[in-house]
Amino acid sequence: MVKKTQVDDIERGIYDTISNVEVRRKLDRGLTKDIVREISEIKEEPLWMRELRERAVDVFYELENPVWGPDLSEVDLDNIATYVSPNADREDNWDYVPEEIKTMFDKLGIPEAEKKSLLSGVGAQFDSEVVYHNVQKELTDQGVIFLDFDTALKEHEQLVKKYFQKSIPVGLHKYSALHYAVWSGGTFVYVPKGVHVEVPLQTYYRLNAPGAGQFEHTMIIVDEGASCRFIEGCSAPKYNVLNIHAGAVELFVEEGAHLNFTSIENWSRNMYNLNTKRAVIAKNGHMEWVGGSFGSKVSMLYPGSVLNGEGAISDNVTLNFAGSGQIIESGVQIIHNAPNTFSNIDSRSISKSGGISVFRSMVRFNKNATGSKSSASCESLMLDNESRADTIPVIISHCPDAEAGHEASIGRIDEEVVDYMMSRGLGEVEAKAMIVRGFADPISRELPLEYAVEMNNLINLELEGTVG
Repeated sequence: MVKKTQVDDIERGIYDTISNVEVRRKLDRGLTKDIVREISEIKEEPLWMRELRERAVDVFYELENPVWGPDLSEVDLDNIATYVSPNADREDNWDYVPEEIKTMFDKLGIPEAEKKSLLSGVGAQFDSEVVYHNVQKELTDQGVIFLDFDTALKEHEQLVKKYFQKSIPVGLHKYSALHYAVWSGGTFVYVPKGVHVEVPLQTYYRLNAPGAGQFEHTMIIVDEGASCRFIEGCSAPKYNVLNIHAGAVELFVEEGAHLNFTSIENWSRNMYNLNTKRAVIAKNGHMEWVGGSFGSKVSMLYPGSVLNGEGAISDNVTLNFAGSGQIIESGVQIIHNAPNTFSNIDSRSISKSGGISVFRSMVRFNKNATGSKSSASCESLMLDNESRADTIPVIISHCPDAEAGHEASIGRIDEEVVDYMMSRGLGEVEAKAMIVRGFADPISRELPLEYAVEMNNLINLELEGTVG
């Protein structure tokens, strides 16, 4: 009997639109070596990848759920289909994508500017497979590789093999092992030495099938002196059965390179978002993380930066919104592993209607991190007496002259300010929404215009009819 997940959710409108796209192939529920062999066979993968998948199955069953965060006992792989393929081929012309899938992306409210980018050079994944992927000729002429991950494995096997699971090892935790067992789809980017990608590369992930998982693999390699910005968007409709997202993002910032990775995750509240993201940064490299997390029943997301080269920098800017029935855990993992490395953390969280927002971080200075510094600022805004916000920082230092600072503040909306705004003609909901948008503004300013608009729309959606 399938376990039901009761969903306590606001009406999310267009984000909960369910597409009737025909399924081409759906594998049995559960996680077995036969299932991962079948995935590997479908994708015609090399032997080393199939063997890695099989080993990851063993690691998954050897590892336990973490005991220090949200309860994950409801996550039962016996009720999850790990591979669902839509009846669509991968296209490089948006016009050829099946109409039902195109309509779905339109209904998601993707801004016009974003759709134009999608036409000129972005990827779109639906359930387990990429259905559209294209890249501007100007980029390929510069040697930039921008492919869906399955194609990259076929066309650039040695490059993929060189970096695959070098940032995120199979055994990092239970759900990284799950990812490596059943990964499908995703994005591969390689930016050659000295090349600057002026226009952001973008991919949008949509999980449509009920009782399924999405396990895309993203790998970005920015070579010496190069720069790139990558943006991903994620969403799923609401069901009364559990869904899982356990993707992986492996980033490599080489000497003097610069990478900005921006992510807006808008999952529904039957989703367990157990994503893993980690960057390895070389000498004088600069990694920027920008993230916004909405939706999902439970999120555990702690982007990691390993500062391996002298002068390496990691900047982390995040916003999280936890509503009724949600536990949104976010934070960072930063390892200072070289002299004169720097990390900066700016985290903001909003909770309402009994939602739980947790910032959890681990900053570690290894003994060779002389002259390194880390600073963190965490601000939490609670919209009522039911909600909760926690900040749980861990700082580990094996270096006597490293410096670390952490400040946190938790507050509520000032009712006097609300009253003043209402006296000037605003309704209570709009007055509070303006305050929340102001609180989120430092994050919005880090986003491209179309994504800032989308994030503000999500804030309005979360607040509508729920405040007051």
